[in-house]
Amino acid sequence: MTEDLPAIPPNGIALFDLDGTLIAWDCQLLFRDFVVKKEPWRALFLPIFLALVPFAGIIGTAGMKRVFLSYLWRIDPQMLAEYSREFAASLMPGIYQELREKLEQHRAQGHLLILASASPEFYVAEIGRELGFNLSLGTLVETGPLFPELENHKGAAKVARLRDLLPPSYFENGRLRGCHGYTDSRADLPMLELCGAATVVNPSPKLTALANERGWEIVRPARPWKSKAGFAWRVIALLLGVGHP
Repeated sequence: MTEDLPAIPPNGIALFDLDGTLIAWDCQLLFRDFVVKKEPWRALFLPIFLALVPFAGIIGTAGMKRVFLSYLWRIDPQMLAEYSREFAASLMPGIYQELREKLEQHRAQGHLLILASASPEFYVAEIGRELGFNLSLGTLVETGPLFPELENHKGAAKVARLRDLLPPSYFENGRLRGCHGYTDSRADLPMLELCGAATVVNPSPKLTALANERGWEIVRPARPWKSKAGFAWRVIALLLGVGHP
């Protein structure tokens, strides 16, 4: 996709995170639920993940992501691509209306639209296509092994990849020209350092304080749960295949 980007910088750039930003949920949880409903036998891999959760601090974020993705063991690549397309289309009603409107405002102004997510790129690319992004980036995953190889596209890794893929002319004094960043997470602070303006979505108290300090916009679209307990129960139900987003 990057070969289609002109060397001349665009009028502006809109840089969006996905999970918790455009949609309330972590899409990794939703995609697992989607696949398991298609192939129920893949639910058998959940105990592996649950057994290793207590060791998450040792295994690390990228390692736990590999363990979580064990449900994709030996999945047919064409089937994975088909599931990704269907999944992306199914997500569209859940996109926050407030963020969809901001996306359309950037599009109307002729801005370059970039989706940068830590979720697997095989479905992030399809979500980006559904929403009309010019460039969609996620975690590169090599499915097949029980614990797939991956390059975790999170935090500073997003910045490194953007610097590698975008033409040098898109940058000025270390930042993307005319860039507005959108995220819900402090993990994306390196990404926001590329931006001259930012909007944070349903931020935590720490991110709220930082947004107020730096003059960033804060938006709080309604989430599909009322409390932390309600969220926890929804997550458990999705993991067990008896819930819905």
